[in-house]
Amino acid sequence: MKIATVVGARPQFIKAAVVSRILRLRAQEILIHTGQHYDHNMSDIFFEELEIPKPDYNLGISGGSHGQMTGAMLAAIEEVLIAEKPDALLVYGDTNSTLAAALAAVKLHIPVCHAEAGNRLGTFENPEEVNRICTDHVSTKLLACTESAMDFLAAEGLSARAELVGDPMYDAFLFYGARAGTPDRHALLGLDGKKYAIPERFYYLTCHRQENTDEEEKLVNILRAMDSLDVPTIYPVHPRNRERAAAIKEEYGLEKLLFCQPVGYLTSVALVKHAEKVVTDSGGLQREAFFAGKQCVTVFDYVVWPETMRGGRNRLAKPDAKDILAKLTAAQTVDPDYRPFGDGHAGDRIACGILSIGERKV
Repeated sequence: MKIATVVGARPQFIKAAVVSRILRLRAQEILIHTGQHYDHNMSDIFFEELEIPKPDYNLGISGGSHGQMTGAMLAAIEEVLIAEKPDALLVYGDTNSTLAAALAAVKLHIPVCHAEAGNRLGTFENPEEVNRICTDHVSTKLLACTESAMDFLAAEGLSARAELVGDPMYDAFLFYGARAGTPDRHALLGLDGKKYAIPERFYYLTCHRQENTDEEEKLVNILRAMDSLDVPTIYPVHPRNRERAAAIKEEYGLEKLLFCQPVGYLTSVALVKHAEKVVTDSGGLQREAFFAGKQCVTVFDYVVWPETMRGGRNRLAKPDAKDILAKLTAAQTVDPDYRPFGDGHAGDRIACGILSIGERKV
């Protein structure tokens, strides 16, 4: 049985690392990398340190508008699917790669399995929301991480296709977290190419969403808030945001911000586990902070993972320095028995899910 898996962004590489290891024991997997994340520290390092099989196809498609990127991916993925003739297609999450692959497959009558299905923000202003809704509605099998995702799928009449499997990101955190070590074993690479040591105490910031980086005032507020904290903040800077962030740091004299190149998954997990607190706009990192029991502030207008909000463990903040600092000083309560993301075996269930829809074609 042949399964085609499409990935394009770093969160998808992490999930593929979990599932492909299991799937390849039972089926032939064709791994297609769209190239949406192409920088070495955004792509290659994930394949290397997570021991993900080398992609069978790397389409090298990145940049441009959402329409340009999605259209180019759709055409290129269609060619691969026609050549490979897989029994089913597996996609993760909500990127342009996800939507393009799902559309290409369904038009070729190839069943689609969508892992991380059912997440909803409730607004079409977010481009990923469009991707995830469209993907869910053309998919044969919907594999949800959480009960809230199952509820959203039920509200859209998709319950018959849906199954609760847990979160493969939690699987990855458990499996690879033991390998991550402590951050003082890592030297971070600055934007100038020079290595520097990680301080004993630090906050961890990631900020890449266009909602927070396209307007300079918002990014200024986020960075100034972090610079005002009691200890330094480590900030891996996304390539598209590098020049603007560096200019803001110089203009405002932000001495406590330690800018560095994007980091690999193992380093990122080590930073999360040892940070004082986490500030992010990443759906993946807010879950990793939750897994690690670290208080998190998410700079975003919408709740992405409602399960993380319990006990004040994750709070939404506006891109405003006062609001970010107020949310950071609030207390959190950690209930060790509260495990809404599953039991660490989501990868097994996802592999079974994709295999089941392929077997039905026989």
